[in-house]
Amino acid sequence: MPSGPGTTRSVWGWGWVEKFPDASTRQGLAAMASALLGGGPYPLAAPPGDDELVVPEPRVRPPDSLAGLCSLERVDRARHAHGKGYPDLVRGFARDFAAAPDVVARPTRDAEVAALLDWCGSERLSCVPYGGGTSVVGGVEHATAGDFAGAVTLDLGALDRVLEVDPLSRAARVQAGARGPVLDDQLAGHGLTARFYPQSFELSTVGGWIATRAGGHFATHCTHIDDLVEAVHMITPRGVLATRRLPASGAGPQPERLVLGSEGILGVITEAWLRVQPRPRWRASASVKFAAWDAAVAAARALAQSGLYPSNCRLLDAREAMLHRVSNDGTAVLLLGFESADHPLGPWIARAVELARDHGGAVAAGPDESEETEAAGDGDPAARRAETGAWRRAFLEAPYLQSALVSVGVLVDTFETACTWDAFPRLHAEVTAAVEDALRRECGAGVVACRFTHVYPDGPAPYYTFLGPARAGAELSQWTAIKAAASDALHAAGGTITHHHAVGRLHRPWYDRERPPLFAEALAAVKRTVDPAGVLNPGVLIDPVA
Repeated sequence: MPSGPGTTRSVWGWGWVEKFPDASTRQGLAAMASALLGGGPYPLAAPPGDDELVVPEPRVRPPDSLAGLCSLERVDRARHAHGKGYPDLVRGFARDFAAAPDVVARPTRDAEVAALLDWCGSERLSCVPYGGGTSVVGGVEHATAGDFAGAVTLDLGALDRVLEVDPLSRAARVQAGARGPVLDDQLAGHGLTARFYPQSFELSTVGGWIATRAGGHFATHCTHIDDLVEAVHMITPRGVLATRRLPASGAGPQPERLVLGSEGILGVITEAWLRVQPRPRWRASASVKFAAWDAAVAAARALAQSGLYPSNCRLLDAREAMLHRVSNDGTAVLLLGFESADHPLGPWIARAVELARDHGGAVAAGPDESEETEAAGDGDPAARRAETGAWRRAFLEAPYLQSALVSVGVLVDTFETACTWDAFPRLHAEVTAAVEDALRRECGAGVVACRFTHVYPDGPAPYYTFLGPARAGAELSQWTAIKAAASDALHAAGGTITHHHAVGRLHRPWYDRERPPLFAEALAAVKRTVDPAGVLNPGVLIDPVA
């Protein structure tokens, strides 16, 4: 698998073209799928070339005053047609880009965002804010229903700078289009980091994190972007919504909470003040194996409730450990990690390992401690944030792996949730059974695996992976049935429809059941106030404005 930085974004699959697995790697994946799932055959199919993309002609053209910000180029529009969920990958691989916007606009400042919104409102054009395009829930695709004259994707990639740093308060003012590595590299010059690493880190953006209430890589304490947002600046069709920088406030409902998770339906986030911190100097890690899943879950709960706040407390069941090449001996694996810019971590990792052992765990590696000297931190920021180990490599490669598996005919996707500790045993049993049954019906066979991505004192965030043989031409109907079975089971067992993947369009039916009806009415009223023409991301979170 290529590991260097890419230069060309894939039109149909995840990430960079240069990092898509080569034929030899994909042949190995096909052999693995045959051994794991049976069925098949799993033939290698060539990804689409730019000349094969089926893209409709644009229905509208921008006015002369905005033409310099806009692209009608076919491949550019195709690249903005879908997110990166399984249905998106299947349609993209099939050369289907019917959902492409008519126009891709790239504003460079707030006034241009406002002008583009004015144009969309006056001409009845749907407008979808676009960060890194990594949505897996249909969050960046234009609605097919409604009386819109056209569709505009508002790509914020040109707004990618750290504008201001307040080292005293440890905060930074950042433009919304900054991708994870761009943000990290700019903050590194100040000796700081946002300490926010979602799996989509190399492609996703600050604005996208805020709009979707994204979750980072770290398992406890400040795990969601909510914890990092100090203030936000959003352009709506009615004007600017900008909040005051404060560490905390009791002055009524917090306005930032209106923006967090709004998924582009209320306005376009253009910048935010984020809480930052010194780059970590000390790290400690260990991995612990458990013969019994229930014991591993109990250990994870004990750690979440201990007040130790490990940066990594990731629990992999036996299948997940096998899929990610961490362990093949049938045990569950608990990956532990700590980091600090202030102090060595020996006592913390020692106590964490002790807790794991108290619940029947056997230490498989570590505890290991390391200190990054000042000289060692002067090199490539990418090297500074790199982590060793099979898990870390597999974590970052997983989205590329999904694209590669789609290309050899494997149905593979993930879903995630959160629930209280007392609810987890029932939820896990019922969700696993529902998905396994759906895989048997739709695919003839399949595998379901689980890991905890985050743990809280009151509950875990389980993350499920499922794989099965896909039938050519029937992939979307297979996936729809399995996804519905999983989502129905999550809702029935008391879990949330999403812990950090957002709602988008795919999760709408279950989100509608989960939220209080009166809250839905209140959100619709806010939408009518800030976006009276209803042009912003119609169909996400609430029904389109009539």
